Amino acid sequence: MSSLRNGSLPWNQELAARARDLTDAFSCFSPEDITKAVEAELRQRAHDFATGVRLYKDHPRKGQNAAKTTHVIGTTRLLDFGERAKKNATPILIIPSLVNRYTVLDLNNGHSFIRMLTTQGYHPFVVDWDAPGPEEQCFNLTDYILQRLEPLLAVVQKQTGGKPVGLMGYCMGGLLALALATRQPRSIRALTLLATPWDFHTGFESRIKTLSAMMPQLNTLIDSLGMLPVDVLQAMFTSLDPWLTQKKFQHFSHMAPDGLRAQSFVDLEDWLNDGVPLAGSVARDCLQGWYVENQPFKGQWEIDGKPVLPQELLIPSLSVIPGRDHIVPPASARALSNALPRGDSFVADAGHIGMIAGGRAKQVLHDPLLAWLGKNLQA
Repeated sequence: MSSLRNGSLPWNQELAARARDLTDAFSCFSPEDITKAVEAELRQRAHDFATGVRLYKDHPRKGQNAAKTTHVIGTTRLLDFGERAKKNATPILIIPSLVNRYTVLDLNNGHSFIRMLTTQGYHPFVVDWDAPGPEEQCFNLTDYILQRLEPLLAVVQKQTGGKPVGLMGYCMGGLLALALATRQPRSIRALTLLATPWDFHTGFESRIKTLSAMMPQLNTLIDSLGMLPVDVLQAMFTSLDPWLTQKKFQHFSHMAPDGLRAQSFVDLEDWLNDGVPLAGSVARDCLQGWYVENQPFKGQWEIDGKPVLPQELLIPSLSVIPGRDHIVPPASARALSNALPRGDSFVADAGHIGMIAGGRAKQVLHDPLLAWLGKNLQA
């Protein structure tokens, strides 16, 4: 504390003014009083964090909403949510990220994105990825497009009358949806991309340096295991905001345990902790090809030997850009919207997950999305 009082710490230039104010404020107190106050605050935060973790562990679970499995290929399922949809509802195939299960789109918190679509005249079909099995462990991104998504798209069309369908992707799933649409444009009536990155060197600068330095170790791990484990993926996401885990469990410790907010927190954490490992070649395609080399933005990302070029996709497209996202910076997602010839966009004033499952999802996502779908998918 004495170094704080005499201003000897080498403060970041952007924080220098605040540091001077802090030094002035400390001048009214003795080092002993400041030490006691800091220790008391740290103890309280540690207590709240431990309490939050315990409450989360012991919180009762409601169980996941039931969905009909209409087709299975390897470890990938196609889920049909049409039982609650209206007759002759417009079909939409939804693709989540390969590293996450679909359940964030259908949480039991009153904000289910999928259930919202079923009440608004749509018939959602959802891809449910599971851990790579013996066949998928040898897959790269081309294999997932050709051997999983193209057959599932054909199944959806066959079951819904053979007409072009809506296609929607969330995060990494948006990139897969884009690749699928560029290969099968006649089967897609409209494309929706939710929080989908494209320019991986805009807003990711510091992460790229770190990831580039890590790639030799990651490649060794992938060579050893044949895949990139969930724990490694979780650690990489956590590193984007290292204090977030502590803060959110501290906050959870003060929630009413029987309230909707607590249930929503538990549902989201269960989803975050139920990730899917990446097949080794897919991990390299994404980490090296996308992030380090920025292949999508440079026009160098290829599926079956052909580059994925959004500028050649002539179907109506919508990019939903999250306004406060530390996983997909807005500028990265906006680059994809700018590249689509018939691309519209809007900014959802929320974070990566909040725009899908947060309390304000209706205002920031559902309402403007439904307006666009009504003009471009149901018209």
